[in-house]
Amino acid sequence: QSLVELEVLCNHLYEGTDLAQRMQAEKVLLELIDSPECLSQCQLLLEQGTTSYAQLLAATCLSKLVSRTSPLPVEQRIDIRNYILNYVASQPKLAPFVIQALVQVIAKITKLGWFEVLKDRLIFRDIIADVKKFLQGTMDHCIIGVMILSELTQEMNLVDYSRPSAKHRKIATSFRDTVLKDILVLSCSLLKELLAKPLTLQDQQQQSLAMHLLKLVLNCLNFDFIGNSADESADDLCTVQIPTNWRTIFLEPETLDLFFNLYHSLPPMLSQLALSCLVQFASTRRSLFSNPERAKYLGNLIKGVKQILENPQGLSDPGNYHEFCRFLARLKTNYQLGELVVVKDYPEVIQLIANFTITSLQHWEFAPNSVHYLLTLWQRMVASVPFVKTTEPHLLDTYAPEITKAYITSRLECVPVVIRDGLEDPLDDTATVFQQLEQLCTVCRCEYEKTCTLLVQLFDQNAQNYQKLLHSSSRNPLEITVQEGRLAWLVYFVGTFVGGRLTYTSTDEHDAMDGELSCRVFQLISLMDAQLPQSSNEKVELAILWFLDQFRKTYVGDQLQHTSKV
Repeated sequence: QSLVELEVLCNHLYEGTDLAQRMQAEKVLLELIDSPECLSQCQLLLEQGTTSYAQLLAATCLSKLVSRTSPLPVEQRIDIRNYILNYVASQPKLAPFVIQALVQVIAKITKLGWFEVLKDRLIFRDIIADVKKFLQGTMDHCIIGVMILSELTQEMNLVDYSRPSAKHRKIATSFRDTVLKDILVLSCSLLKELLAKPLTLQDQQQQSLAMHLLKLVLNCLNFDFIGNSADESADDLCTVQIPTNWRTIFLEPETLDLFFNLYHSLPPMLSQLALSCLVQFASTRRSLFSNPERAKYLGNLIKGVKQILENPQGLSDPGNYHEFCRFLARLKTNYQLGELVVVKDYPEVIQLIANFTITSLQHWEFAPNSVHYLLTLWQRMVASVPFVKTTEPHLLDTYAPEITKAYITSRLECVPVVIRDGLEDPLDDTATVFQQLEQLCTVCRCEYEKTCTLLVQLFDQNAQNYQKLLHSSSRNPLEITVQEGRLAWLVYFVGTFVGGRLTYTSTDEHDAMDGELSCRVFQLISLMDAQLPQSSNEKVELAILWFLDQFRKTYVGDQLQHTSKV
């Protein structure tokens, strides 16, 4: 096909709005990939094409061509690789999506030919040497070099289910053992160089380089080191299985300092990538360190947390805020409370984290998905209290009641705002509510007397207001709805408190308090029933069902001693 015909094809594929034309174009494209002229046509598009889409089409065809299950001859693949390397080197100002697509072809060729030998040489492993030439060139060339490494690391980690998985593991393991550490060291040293220069927000190239370098580090740290992360969704169980020969990088305090400094120096879009890297650093497997080394490493992580919370400007960006919450949760996933309390800055840091959590709970409409991670941290901290053997104070008896109080009061305060402004009601998202309540049920049992007294007081106050409203002559429906919304939350909280009872830590006093709380809900049930069938409130009724379920699990089980004080 002539160049003109090919460019019309590109137009239909990438910019066309007519579905029939696009289907036809895709059909022609498939024929093109299977035709013997495919390579020369791609070359024509790359060298004489007038639009970025022409170059993208060429890259797409090449990508499909080199990923075939029956591979091209090895010499031909070397030629394609070298041709693309020279092409991007001679035209570093191509559209970013074209460079990305061409770099992907190089990564695919390298991965699939990783073990191929030509004239006694592993011919496709020269890629690192090739990339180093890019890194010594202009800023544009440097960015392309980093993109090649990043794409290669990602490609090595991608499981292609159309090929045998044993072969994929063999290639990924060899890549991990021969090159990955060098790539990480190289990217960290380039980031250090970048930090040493004055960073200007206007310099697009500098920002682009920083972004690609951080993504490269993240790809290195997210690598599936031991071949077990087919399941991406298990976010909380995460331990990063860093290879033992990377120890030296992790033992140098400069490594962590570098990423904390990057967080403080870069604009939000980039600083959140620095935090994502820190999440992985905080999740490094425990067995990489000896006990004293681990204590030192944890000390450096905590020092970084302190700096971030003392200068919290960056956390007003939702991306940064979310990654920081994930970072805090990982600290407790990977370290024991006994290790945290002996860190030098622990008392100041736990106070800063508590204040940060309380502020976050009060701003309930900001980043609601991140609260899960903060509650995870407190839930795991409080759950560990009975097992801590150190003499240092953990201070959770001071802060946990404050967290519980902030959660309760912020939810009650959100009710009138939601109703007045017609916002989405957090109560309607029951999956999130139940998840957060199950985390709260551990936290609320810490210093139970304090939290119970608060809840009894709030319940009585709101129930009395509700009764007054029902019996008043004006019966304002809006006020009644607000009051019912509050009562729904309070019933959920009572259910949560009762459901948090643990047989091995419970006392008669605690059971009596559960009784105080529960009888209030039973009184509310009869008050609500008295209004049927004229009026009912679904939210309150759902809350009551949740409470009854928790009450049954805790106090109506068959294995319970019947002398309970409830």
